[in-house]
Amino acid sequence: MPLNCPQAQLACAKKASPQNKLSSKLDTFNAQAARFPRTRLKRAILAPAVIVLALMPVLCRSGFADPGSPLTVSLSSANLSFGYVTVSATSAARTVSLMNASNAALVIQGIVITGSNATDFAQSNDCGTSVAVGANCTFSVTMTPTAPGSRHASLTIVDSGPGGSQTVNLTGFGIAPSVSVSPPSISFASRLTGTTSAARNITVSNGGPGLLLITNLAIIGANASDFAQTNSCGNSVGARRSCTIGVSFTPFASGSGMAVVSLSDNASGGTQTVSLLGFATGPPSDSGNAPSEPILSSTSLSFGNQPIAVSSTAQTITLTNNTGAALSVAGLTIGGADAGDFAEIANSCGTSVAAGGTCTIGVSFTPSHSGQRAATLSIADNAGNSPQTASLTGTGCPDVILSWAASATPGVVGYDIYRGTASGGKAGRL
Repeated sequence: MPLNCPQAQLACAKKASPQNKLSSKLDTFNAQAARFPRTRLKRAILAPAVIVLALMPVLCRSGFADPGSPLTVSLSSANLSFGYVTVSATSAARTVSLMNASNAALVIQGIVITGSNATDFAQSNDCGTSVAVGANCTFSVTMTPTAPGSRHASLTIVDSGPGGSQTVNLTGFGIAPSVSVSPPSISFASRLTGTTSAARNITVSNGGPGLLLITNLAIIGANASDFAQTNSCGNSVGARRSCTIGVSFTPFASGSGMAVVSLSDNASGGTQTVSLLGFATGPPSDSGNAPSEPILSSTSLSFGNQPIAVSSTAQTITLTNNTGAALSVAGLTIGGADAGDFAEIANSCGTSVAAGGTCTIGVSFTPSHSGQRAATLSIADNAGNSPQTASLTGTGCPDVILSWAASATPGVVGYDIYRGTASGGKAGRL
């Protein structure tokens, strides 16, 4: 009676009992079975068969593998693309999973990134030295391009799977910033030692598609301590954006002071510079408490109400030179929406104001229209806070302006107002 076993169990049975031994034992068994009654014969045949079938899984788990069962290993993706990444910046991580669907543990023998731009990529993983049957592990890969343009590499996993390794293609594109600084140099006006100038601005512009990464911003050089900076740049400047560096000068000794603003970044060349120059004279008066810049006696002049086309009385404003050196005056202008309604009628400043000296500027108001009028007086010079400015305001009125005080005569409660078109002519009561 043949045993009706599955293929895998039959294979295990053949390994457990060679064919020649099995045939010999069957011949002996059949000869002896002929002397037994039919019922006892059935029991004698079925009992060994049941025992053999019950032992098949044990025999198979003991190392008798099915030669038809393949070792299956796969990746969740054969390609990882990182798109556009700024040079020297690290991308977000991309992941790929290694899955072991075989009937044996997958041994990890090595992990390597190779290719023309291998150093632009990095990986971490949770695989350990092996992956259990039916399990998976994950590789996390990042890209940090070292140059602009296409970047290529391969992640190779050497293991005990078919072919001995699994490969993931890695691609991305590096993009770079394009930086410029303006102005290339700053010269501060001469000033007293121990006094601080107004800030002078440097503009840092990123005209490229990549993020400008600032790794260091410092003032260096022989007199670096005479200068200070504040900035709005932070650690980076976006594509086609700009930021500002404000530099001030506080000399501690007489003579010239020189330094350099140094900006280290990921743009071509790596470092941008702006040269700084300043000059200091003698100790300041009042133990260093003197003003450090030219100042105006007022920041505004108000002319009040003024008849249209009639000029006001002049008002004056005084400029004081507190820089400790001669102040060169480049010019005086009145600008703004209603600049034509105001005029400079006196100016004692000329082209220079001596150290500690003063000068005055007279301004008048002649409104051309009714309503509020405004402009700005601006004085350009070689001081760090140039130009000095003062706002000018006044109101144009369409007719004569009348004003009076209350009468001190008892019983007078008001006034009658008369208007005429010519002096001494007929007038009418308003």
